Amino acid sequence: MANKLSPYKTYLIFSIFSALFFSMVFTVSMVYQIEIVKLSPLQLILVGTTLETTCFLFEIPTGIVADIYSRKLSVIIGVILIGLGFMLEGFISTLTSVLIAQVLWGIGYTFISGALDAWIAEEDKSIPLDEIYIKGSQVSQIGSVIGIILATIVGNFSLRLPIVIGGTLFLVLSAFLFLYMPEHNFNPSAPENLNTFKKMSHTLFSSMKVIKSNKIIILILSITLFYGLSSEGYDRLYTAHFLKDTTLPTLGNLQPVTWFGIFGIIGMLLSAIVIQLVIKKFHSSENTSKFKNIGLLLAINIFFILSMIIFAITRDFKLMLIGYLSTNTFRTVNEPIFNGWLNNNIEANSRATVLSTNGQINALGQILGGPLIGIIATNFSISVGILSTALLLVPVLILYSLCLFRNTASSIVIEEKPKL
Repeated sequence: MANKLSPYKTYLIFSIFSALFFSMVFTVSMVYQIEIVKLSPLQLILVGTTLETTCFLFEIPTGIVADIYSRKLSVIIGVILIGLGFMLEGFISTLTSVLIAQVLWGIGYTFISGALDAWIAEEDKSIPLDEIYIKGSQVSQIGSVIGIILATIVGNFSLRLPIVIGGTLFLVLSAFLFLYMPEHNFNPSAPENLNTFKKMSHTLFSSMKVIKSNKIIILILSITLFYGLSSEGYDRLYTAHFLKDTTLPTLGNLQPVTWFGIFGIIGMLLSAIVIQLVIKKFHSSENTSKFKNIGLLLAINIFFILSMIIFAITRDFKLMLIGYLSTNTFRTVNEPIFNGWLNNNIEANSRATVLSTNGQINALGQILGGPLIGIIATNFSISVGILSTALLLVPVLILYSLCLFRNTASSIVIEEKPKL
């Protein structure tokens, strides 16, 4: 058996290469579905809804598998399914194959969601989770930039080729994880003497008790719901906003799609730089308390919402680009800090299931929010649709403020206790 790498190195390798492969696929997938598969706008929405519904249905069952059997096994299964899904979509250009591909890679994603975060939280306790997630996000940005460049080059020859190559490389990644991914600290969440179904129900109900008994987790899951409600609308409309509501500068004989490759690269590099600044802030500060993290998340989300509003209401290309890049940067920086904060509030034996519940709530939000924003954009305008998306994020500011208030009140009680 091959020598295992350290959990931290394995996590970073997974982060950079999975981001690279995803980026290769996603850079061309929308263009591929429109130009090669010939999907209509309604069918494009159906594809997105199929993916999110799959994630919603399978998040908790796959999270239970990770809590009962193995986080490593769950991640490997997920990577294999993602690879098979992308390969199917690239090889067969029909609506049916695209829909089946969404189901395959959607299930694969749920096997990884929660399991990967739970794995690194248990396997490497020498580095603070906040720093691990931020570093993982940073190397992911590097992988994504490389993926965008490769997809743009290869996509000039064939739109399906980056999708097929990306899917194949996911299968290679699964073999690497099988050989080198360590797992030494996993403890099944259910007693060994229970059968499979009783283990699953035991883990599920135990996790639900954890959620119900922890008001902070309830607030965090509520925040996730609003993230889900807003994300699908923005992701589906930002391209159309650039194409229909402003004039893209010409780039010689290159197609307008080239601009989106440029946007992606600039956005990734900008996010990587900002994340590095956040890392330095974490290292230079002696206080990395939950209180500080909540305050940072509140500030990030204020600028996140303001940036999206600017992007939505302007038709000037330069201002629109500033709003777009700022929105994506604050969104990217928000994710690892939020994940670290969430993980620090979860018990180890139910971590994967609670994280999967978090993913399921995000998917539910996208299922509900996507069509709603789509109806608004269809009946009014794309700009109004994106503005509505930004407004759907406003409640997270209230929820973060409530979390901040609870932490402040708790710290005051703790400080006063010795005086009694």
